[in-house]
Order: sequence, then C-alpha cells, then structure tokens
Amino acid sequence: MKHEILLAAPEIIKGFLIYSETVKNKSANSVNEYYSDLRTFFRYILKVRGLSPTDVPFKEIDISDVDLELVKTVTLQDLYAFLVFCKNELNNSANTRARKCSVLKIYFRYLALNTKQIDSNPAELLEAPKTTRSLPKHLTLKDSVELLNSVDGPNKERDYCILTIFLNCGLRLSELCGINLNDISSDGKLRVLGKGSKERMIYLNKACVDALEKYLRVRSLEGIPSEYKNALFISRNKRRISNKTVQHIVYSFLDKAGFGNMGLSTHKLRHTAATLMYQEGNVDIRALKEVLGHSSLNTTQIYTHVSDESVKQAFESNPLANIKQKKGN
Repeated sequence: MKHEILLAAPEIIKGFLIYSETVKNKSANSVNEYYSDLRTFFRYILKVRGLSPTDVPFKEIDISDVDLELVKTVTLQDLYAFLVFCKNELNNSANTRARKCSVLKIYFRYLALNTKQIDSNPAELLEAPKTTRSLPKHLTLKDSVELLNSVDGPNKERDYCILTIFLNCGLRLSELCGINLNDISSDGKLRVLGKGSKERMIYLNKACVDALEKYLRVRSLEGIPSEYKNALFISRNKRRISNKTVQHIVYSFLDKAGFGNMGLSTHKLRHTAATLMYQEGNVDIRALKEVLGHSSLNTTQIYTHVSDESVKQAFESNPLANIKQKKGN
C-alpha cells in the first residue's frame, strides 16, 4: 500500500490494511481501494452524526479520530443508509456500491472474527446491490487476426510479440510488462507474477514461441543499463517497457486495424484471449480460471484443482496458437 495511506489511516483501519496485505496477500492496489472505501464510509458516519465541521467538504472530512468506540456503534441500518448515500449523493453505480459493500463485510468480519475487537458483526447480514453482468468487450477470432496482421514499424517484432502474448495467454498489463528473460524456460513455460504476488505458470503455444524467437533475435543489449537487461520487453529509451507505453502500442494498432472506436484496451485483449479459449477452443472453465490467474470461479466460480496438463491444453486450444507473423511484416 502507499506509504502516505499507512501514515494517514487511523489505527482501527491501519491494522486491517496491514493484515490484508501481509496475511491475505492482497495486492497494493486492492489495499489502497480498501482504504479509499473505508475512508468514504467513515466520512459519511462523521457527517451524518454531526461529528465533522459543517463547512468542510465531504471529500476533505478528516477521519484520523475514528476509533474503536465509534466503530462499535455502527449498525446494519448505518451500512444500508451509507449505500443509499453512495447511490444518491455520490452517484455510484451498482457495481461500485457492491464493491464497497464487499469491503465493509470483509472489514467488519476482520474486527469481529479475526481480532475480536467487536462483539457482533453489523455487516454479517448486509446484502450487496444487484448488479447486471454483461459480457466484457472483446475481439472476434477474425478481428484478432486482423489486429496481428496490422503490426508494422521499427519495433514490429517486439510489438507483434506483445500482442501475441496478450491474445494467446490473457495476461494482465502489469504481468506482461514485468516479464523477465529468466522467467522463460527452455521447455516453453513462462513464469508470471500476478495479483497479490501470486505466481502461476503459463504454457507458451507455438504462436507465442515463434513471436518470442523472432523478437529475441532483434532485441539488442546495447545501451541497456544493467538493471534492465533481464527485462523481456525494452522501450526505445532502453528501459523496461512501461504500462503506459504498452497501452499506447495496443491503442495505435487497434486504431490501425479499424477497432479504435470500440472501447478496447489491453485488458480487453485479456478478455479476448479468455473468450476465444472458452468459446472457440472449448476450454474447461476450471482450466480457464488457472490460465487467467483468478482466485475464484465467479470471476471464473469456486476453487477447483486443475492438472498442469489441463492448463497446458487450455493454451494450446487457443485458436490463435498457430498464427505466425507474416514474412515482410
């Protein structure tokens, strides 16, 4: 989590944030979001109870004095009233309110069960707002091939390799940018460091291996500082490629291929990989969970053990597995 959050958070929240990051192994981004949602909740409590100056804007309400005694007074009715406030005053969507509801349930469960600082959990019966789940935007198989065929320019081998890995392996943006040369094994496996510093193994199919080999043949070590020589993808400034640079690369080729107005992004390429494997490659949903590095299967349903061979088969089943860069591109 950010250092300034650790300094600003009151003790009754700070302990929960530290527990989430160290014991539950949540990512720094997740912990930062936990703090943001809890800060919003306690600002609301201070506001409606008249415990904050009336002339202070809501987003500037100081929560540093929030303590255990105040937390003990929170009721289920307070929690529902907060969700109404989020809807009517903050214009939060149902999905955003559902996320805040989840954070509150986790937080109060921690206080009641993990540390026993409160006798009863006011969020135990809290129900999240109903949300509408729509299929994420993605490219079709034909669109994906067109995107790959659009790649050209002075860094065409690198850029083609980036798109190929996104579309075949379904990596997150941070996972792709963080790949090191020593993460790639000679037997076609790729070690990936995912959310919450969780490692998983990616099986590189033929398309990925071919794209990697072509890129590595032209990847020069000249001028690269020693601390970046192990990075797989290098920017024109001879540094590890940044998230922002990869996003720019993806946007530029999406636009060139005619998909620039579809609201697509690097994360939508991850959705594309998952959709193609599941719908076109007939990959088992449990194997797909492992492929994507999801912690639960509702994002893909429940924890299910999948053999390494099943996960490998998932990557090989991607219909883009045999697409290679055309000569001359």
